[in-house]
Amino acid sequence: MFLKRKSVLETAELTPFAEIWYKLKRNKAAMFALAVIIIIVIFAVFADVIADYDSAAITQRPEIRLQKPSAAHWFGTDAFGRDLFARIIHGARYSLLFGVVCTLLSTLSACILGSVAAYFGKRVETVIMRTMDAMMSIPPTILILVIIAAMGSGFKSMFIAMVIAYTPGFTRTIHSFVITVVRQEYIEAAQSIGMTDRDVIFHHVLPNAIGPIIVNAMMNVSGLIMGAAALSFIGMGVQPPAPEWGNMLQEATGYMRQYPHLVIAPGVAIVVTSLSFNLLGDGLADALDPRSAEL
Repeated sequence: MFLKRKSVLETAELTPFAEIWYKLKRNKAAMFALAVIIIIVIFAVFADVIADYDSAAITQRPEIRLQKPSAAHWFGTDAFGRDLFARIIHGARYSLLFGVVCTLLSTLSACILGSVAAYFGKRVETVIMRTMDAMMSIPPTILILVIIAAMGSGFKSMFIAMVIAYTPGFTRTIHSFVITVVRQEYIEAAQSIGMTDRDVIFHHVLPNAIGPIIVNAMMNVSGLIMGAAALSFIGMGVQPPAPEWGNMLQEATGYMRQYPHLVIAPGVAIVVTSLSFNLLGDGLADALDPRSAEL
């Protein structure tokens, strides 16, 4: 009992970020997930150094097509003789870009819209939130397909479509976080001393709601990664021969019985990456929870 109390006292003077990191380190699943994400990011960043994009991931080599995993080709080769390991690590760039950057842009847009709606209320809240509700009445996948059909399939159109489609749901969630902060007494105090609405929102409202916002964003990264893979799988996303995990699965469907490694490699990449972001999000949720006083 004394040792436990001593541990609490030792961490009592930690900065907020240090305290969050201390709590996160105690979650083994979250730390393992963080390690996996770091490894995936490293592979994605240094993909060109590890395996040349043109010669290994794009160029077709019929003489080595459909080879099983070996020392020369760790994950084997596909039906066109392209190295699967090279395509997986280069494809990680697309998945991380869709998952992380689309989530970031959607969250930033939702923070602005949700904060403004919650802070000003009345007519402003009605216009913004009813517009978001109208967009949410359309399932995100259907809305994405409509936007892509209008703009044409490809990387750019899918990126824009995913940001637009996921912003309403994020706005609704962030609005619920922010509205609880807006009703606190210190917001009234800030307004009473003459702070502008902009300063109140960016210096008091958003910083005090940032914890749940970060957790919500982290949990949604995996959904966007799987959504991007699904769109590429049905031919509405990144187009071949670009190495995106979804279109790699689609190309492998005709060979999956005889050559299961063609499906296993991209499938495991999608599952492991999505699961890692979910586990890290769970760990952050516990670390950011002010009720978790036990350190």
